[in-house]
Amino acid sequence: MKDKAPAIILTALALLALCFVIHSRIAAASSCGLVRDSDERHMCYALQDNSTGQCGLIRDSDKRHYCYAIVDKNTGQCGLIRDSDLRHQCYAEIDNSSGQCGLIRDSDRRHFCYARADKSTGQCGLIRESDLRHYCYALIDKSSGQCGLIRRSDLRSRCYTEAK
Repeated sequence: MKDKAPAIILTALALLALCFVIHSRIAAASSCGLVRDSDERHMCYALQDNSTGQCGLIRDSDKRHYCYAIVDKNTGQCGLIRDSDLRHQCYAEIDNSSGQCGLIRDSDRRHFCYARADKSTGQCGLIRESDLRHYCYALIDKSSGQCGLIRRSDLRSRCYTEAK
């Protein structure tokens, strides 16, 4: 029996690891499924799977172009976005540079852009809107601890999906 103990322990650890992976996948998939707005739900799945398959299902053309741009890392799609704040955010995220962030008019979105581009939580604390602030901290820290504090279900689900 003593000779079998290490094998049993290794098998148990392997099964535990497999359960964790499966649970993580199910939790991420189910969090996107909780998003009521269909465009946001498709965006959530696209970002989760890093696949453009869901982008084509997004009705809002600006969000659709943003989705394709972010998943494919293609700034050509950013140029098709009419909303100037979203367009600048798109360029900043793909170029991984804060140069476009200063052009964003909405101060919360501008701080969020700087935080993501600089990969620093310093700008997150300047965001007035609490849900976006928690989302910002979660994405930069790569920790889902702040996600549970987000009231908006669409943003909370994206948070759990992206804060890995």
